[in-house]
Amino acid sequence: MGKITGFTEFDREKVPWRLPVVRINDYDEIYTEHKTEHLRDQGARCMDCGVPFCQSASGCPIDNLIPEWNDLVYNNRWKEAIERLHKTNNFPEFTGRTCPAPCEGACVLGITSPPVTIKNIENAIVDRAWEEGWIKPEPPESRTGKKVAIVGSGPSGLSAADQLNKVGHLVTVFERADRPGGLLQYGIPNMKLSKDVLQRRVDKLTAEGVEFRTSVNVGKDITTDELRDQYDAVLLACGATKPRDLPIEGREAQGVHYAMEFLTANTKQSVHGDELGDQFISAEGKDVIVIGGGDTGTDCIGTSIRHGCRSLVNFELLPKPAEDRAPDNPWPEWPRVFRVDYGHEEAEAKFGKDPREYQILSKKFLVDDAGKLAGIQTVEVQWTKNDEGGWQMSEVEGSEKDWPAQLILLAMGFLGPEQYVPESLGVETDARSNFQAEYGKFATSVEGVFAAGDCRRGQSLVVWAINEGRGAARAVDVFLQGSSCLPAPGITLGTSLAGV
Repeated sequence: MGKITGFTEFDREKVPWRLPVVRINDYDEIYTEHKTEHLRDQGARCMDCGVPFCQSASGCPIDNLIPEWNDLVYNNRWKEAIERLHKTNNFPEFTGRTCPAPCEGACVLGITSPPVTIKNIENAIVDRAWEEGWIKPEPPESRTGKKVAIVGSGPSGLSAADQLNKVGHLVTVFERADRPGGLLQYGIPNMKLSKDVLQRRVDKLTAEGVEFRTSVNVGKDITTDELRDQYDAVLLACGATKPRDLPIEGREAQGVHYAMEFLTANTKQSVHGDELGDQFISAEGKDVIVIGGGDTGTDCIGTSIRHGCRSLVNFELLPKPAEDRAPDNPWPEWPRVFRVDYGHEEAEAKFGKDPREYQILSKKFLVDDAGKLAGIQTVEVQWTKNDEGGWQMSEVEGSEKDWPAQLILLAMGFLGPEQYVPESLGVETDARSNFQAEYGKFATSVEGVFAAGDCRRGQSLVVWAINEGRGAARAVDVFLQGSSCLPAPGITLGTSLAGV
């Protein structure tokens, strides 16, 4: 590496976010400008370890060549750094902004010290590459004449489209929403992933020959039979869009919404300027409760604050995580520790405390005489281990509490993909309702139809969606051509594994 002793000389220092009291007044990205010298020092912390777990199975799902581009940043070789980054990651600006960074959880330095700021460095490399004009449309030199339909334009669909277009196939991406991007467009708020950042990748793909057909709902606006007749292969990358509900008393109250309803409407109106009228879900002046933690819960917190909510509470069913790894959560596993995300930080700045309430079970929604939400009744729970070592939950007697709320957002994850597309195709699903297709092969029970991303593996990370899109693209290419020069999952150097 460029500086062998860097990890002993420099402390971990993340690129700071904008101040909470400033950023809650707009929907601009929360990030500050990258400082070259700062990033050079952080890149120097990479240890030149013998086995880089950061790019292993327990770390980065797309096998990013992390030590290599850390070294290149340290040596001020930024153009080479983006070339190495693009070998494994089609969209590093997406992962650099939204990924929880399992690579950092698996960083060897993290055994004894804070890990390398891998995510910051990744984001800085790709942002500089765009600023310098190093990222330009590169249409394929020739076309195979084969046509591929991709259903869904989220990270899995986009990465597959990019890969398949590179080898010369004619790719059409179908998206039922009015704008491409899937989760990247309407699930992740602008302050975490600017829609301009997303659009410039879509524009690049378009310039390279990928066709996007928005506001087309496959299975309804166009039949799956028509799709199979018109295309040589079909890839389903529809995501896991069926939200987990909370079917307790009072669920029909006006004011209880799924998180994605809230976030989608906000992006449409507050970011894109669409006038939604009564369809816009506003948190202004309301007592807001977000049920469920995770990224989506945090995004609901940050968005509600920007609306001008009166108060905000976030219920989590599980206990508060510990500050450090527990004995049963050793390195290089993902560390299950207490974290403060951007929304929590903003809530504390505005209301004076972290919004999270732990070990809270919702019992019933409180409804007024007009059918509108008035609040929610909860009870505290405790978690204990049973004789088999499994965790079990019990309610704490006498801990019932009523909370005022005029808006409650359900951010409890997703149960799987919607079923009308696989049903119309005759695609088999597994016990969890996901489209059944073996990882690495990605072929469904219907010849010529493939599946990738959350609709195949279940709700997961953007980086896993990119992994699956890249792998599925190779499987589709082999199906169409008999062999492929695209990398297989787990192959980082673009090695040709023809016919494998």
